Amino acid sequence: MRPSNPRRLLWLCMMFFGLSAHATQSPSVPNSVPLTWQAICESAICHRAGHDGVVDLSASPDGRYAALSVNTPGREGIHLLDLCSGERRFWTQGRSPEWFKDSRRIVYVHQNDLWTHALDETKPNRLTNDEHDVAQPLPSPDGKQIAFSSRRSGHQDLWLVSVEGSSPPRQLTEAAMAPGELRFGHDWSPDGTRLVYVSNKNSPWHDDLWIAEVASGQTRRLSDSFMTLGSPAWSPDGTTIAAFGTPKEGFWYTHMADLFLLDPVLGTERRINRNVHPVEIGQPVWSADSEELFFSVHQRAELDVWRLSADGGLATRLTHAGGMIDGLALDHSGRRLLLIRSTPQRGKEVDAIALDGGALRRITDLSTPWKDLQEPEEISFRTRDGHYIQAFRFLPPDFDPDQRYPAVVQLHSGGTHSFYNGLNLVEQLMAQLGYVVLAVNYRGGSGFGRDFQDLSIGDWGHRQALDAVDAAGWIRNQRWSNGRVGAYGYSYGGILALAAEIQSPGSFDAVVSMSGIYDFAGAHEEADRLGQMFFSYGHGGTPDEVPERYAASNLLDKIGRVKAPVLLTHGELDQRAPFSQFQAAVTALEEHDKTFKAVSYPNEAHLFRDPHNRGDIYREMEAWMQRWLVSPSR
Repeated sequence: MRPSNPRRLLWLCMMFFGLSAHATQSPSVPNSVPLTWQAICESAICHRAGHDGVVDLSASPDGRYAALSVNTPGREGIHLLDLCSGERRFWTQGRSPEWFKDSRRIVYVHQNDLWTHALDETKPNRLTNDEHDVAQPLPSPDGKQIAFSSRRSGHQDLWLVSVEGSSPPRQLTEAAMAPGELRFGHDWSPDGTRLVYVSNKNSPWHDDLWIAEVASGQTRRLSDSFMTLGSPAWSPDGTTIAAFGTPKEGFWYTHMADLFLLDPVLGTERRINRNVHPVEIGQPVWSADSEELFFSVHQRAELDVWRLSADGGLATRLTHAGGMIDGLALDHSGRRLLLIRSTPQRGKEVDAIALDGGALRRITDLSTPWKDLQEPEEISFRTRDGHYIQAFRFLPPDFDPDQRYPAVVQLHSGGTHSFYNGLNLVEQLMAQLGYVVLAVNYRGGSGFGRDFQDLSIGDWGHRQALDAVDAAGWIRNQRWSNGRVGAYGYSYGGILALAAEIQSPGSFDAVVSMSGIYDFAGAHEEADRLGQMFFSYGHGGTPDEVPERYAASNLLDKIGRVKAPVLLTHGELDQRAPFSQFQAAVTALEEHDKTFKAVSYPNEAHLFRDPHNRGDIYREMEAWMQRWLVSPSR
């Protein structure tokens, strides 16, 4: 039975959070799982930090419950968490849960259809039953219909379906996004008459905010000055829309955005924060009174939650725990925030913090308990041009600085992103296999200010790659080094691994490039829209506009310089880094009679989906490093 007094309910919930701090710390788990490639790749994409655990959460409007989407092996599905008692139970199979306003039921995605499930019912109700996809369901404020995105029109569009299921879904938008776009987001106006969503219908190169009138189906473009990132959020009082983005006249940054507020009636837009740059994960979170905004900010490989008045001014930090934040929600009682957060020694769990301050409290235990995870050491090394670059060092078990160890330099994906100090299982396992791992936050990445992020513009594959070379030099100067150093990376990190060896031949004893691009001008012709945008921003123009910059970043023309053995892996369905890039690199390595191995996967795109294939690329990497760094005589 639910308490009738809301203040009593809130007091009980806050007591739970306050008293459970000690009990919810992560102790040594006797049944922890040993790290293997098969185990860590079973349920998540390996090269991303965070892996399994809670991947999505939605808090009930009355502040009593949270619906959690979990992807941990053996625990997959939606779990119901009582925010007052801390009790949790498995609820139903599915993902992407969202609460109705009455706090009695959720809508979610299962078997590629929409379902609802009430708290007091044992069986769910199926709303759609067809061959088309569904994603991001959101109940209308009156609870009578569901807005969702789907590619059933041949584009990514918004659709509406009645909760009664009495009629087929109705298309609301037309050609809002290309079908392959996964960054499409939307939100209801509090009165239920409109939806705000992201679309590039006005220009294929501009992601703007649009508004759709639910009754008439009429749409209009709302934003003009910035590129939208993440999903928009309508304020509870209905007067303002908040969104992450970057000004169109500047560089298209990701993971270091700005915060914009828009008036949906007047059509005005303004950028309000200046001292910090939010990460565009999810959407801005409004306070219940529409006077404050909360969002994640990345600084030096750690994410924390910050607060900003809706009137602007100075943003200040609420949490001081670091790690990686993959989700943020207000519990709707208006007194605490819920975070999906991972750390170097645990997967994605729900943490909570009271809005009046205090420390984070962990309230779930749903991720895989991995064995012998370490807290990496944060270090810096000096580059040839005098900069200090941040890196994280993972050490082999029982590390002895008087012994000699092989080492590998990890280069993160997403050139304007960073290596985050969350759960990085690839690096943890490589260290357990006996390597010193140095994960490098080379120049151009997020979390170190705009000037640092600007250092790579128009200079791809050059000074960033030399940062990796200088990391290898630093390693060889340490007394624990056996003198042999490898480099590896995925996507942009794979590009830099090969570029570093080309920039300074012989700097590495083995190179592993996974899903990389080796000729950006050629890739520009074949890549998807986001790839083309990224290449153009990074080079300062298209191949026709700045051919000299694309010539400078072309690795195929310089591959004859390579001295290190090279391992290439790639998915044959990759559109972000077209498969032809892999084929061209193989041809170039063959023509120059280089030592290399090439492995491709027929049914994989840029982000591998098959667990065996995800593990196989890392098994290949392990064998390659073993051969050339540990047993080079083979």
